[in-house]
Amino acid sequence: MPTLDVRDIPPVNRHETIHDEFEAMDPGDTLTIVNDHEPKPLFYEMAAEVEAFDEEGYQLTEAAPDEYRAEFPKLE
Repeated sequence: MPTLDVRDIPPVNRHETIHDEFEAMDPGDTLTIVNDHEPKPLFYEMAAEVEAFDEEGYQLTEAAPDEYRAEFPKLE
């Protein structure tokens, strides 16, 4: 399953990069995003715009104060 650390990607390019990575995945895969903040806006954006996003399977873990791991599963 792919993992994408977006902390080093300029904020203006993050969502586009994430969408591209998600689209390239196979159905049933999960994209793990590593970010420096909770990605609530991205969750809502994916839920509204990406039909293949399994929002019920979304999970968030705070690994450290500046490290959040969010799992974005793709429907099968």
